[in-house]
Amino acid sequence: MNGATEKIRWFVIEGQQAVARTVVGMISEAAASAIGQRDAFSLVLAGGSTPKVAYAQLAETTQQWEKWSLYYGDERCLPPGDPERNSHMVIETGLAHRAGRHFPIPAERGPQQGAAEYAPLVDAARPFDMVLLGMGEDGHTASLFPGHPLDDAQASVIPVHDAPKPPPDRISLTATALQDSTEIIVIVTGKEKADALRRWLDGEALPIAQVTAGAIGRVSVVTDQREVLETFSI
Repeated sequence: MNGATEKIRWFVIEGQQAVARTVVGMISEAAASAIGQRDAFSLVLAGGSTPKVAYAQLAETTQQWEKWSLYYGDERCLPPGDPERNSHMVIETGLAHRAGRHFPIPAERGPQQGAAEYAPLVDAARPFDMVLLGMGEDGHTASLFPGHPLDDAQASVIPVHDAPKPPPDRISLTATALQDSTEIIVIVTGKEKADALRRWLDGEALPIAQVTAGAIGRVSVVTDQREVLETFSI
């Protein structure tokens, strides 16, 4: 295991529902802390099947919802009602309607314009209280893919072209913007993620590794990949 991953808190949980419950508990704890300190809570959402389960569970909890602000780590450049959009998924779970403020990325306007319009909202919200991230089979996170730029010196939100997964046009927060959070939670579930998790733990410079290595706050990983972690004595 490399030095950057030694600083991470690892939680091994069996089953998608149990992983989601663990994540919901961590979000709820962070929300209570942030609201107690500054009367507001900002949360950056990730896409994916396990986050969707967590959002549905979270929407059923009792929170000081009027003090919550929801943002997104990335979005596909598709129409607002498209089922492949992260914002559509969050609306479906009921979470978007619970939060006091909901800021979907205007990706329907195209990668350049959508990124330019979302950047001021992100800049005003930083530092975030919590950022949720997933990890793809290639080690990507948000829409930051291997071989693609992770940052832009001029902006906290970037257009993404030629993504290796459809659709090719996307919008993503930069690594620097994602790192600017009190806490990051990475959700890694499914056997198809095992190889990328091994590569991350082995020190490969995957996007997820680079984002978490530069985090300003605490990083936690919630995963069901017990065998992989045991290989690295975690």
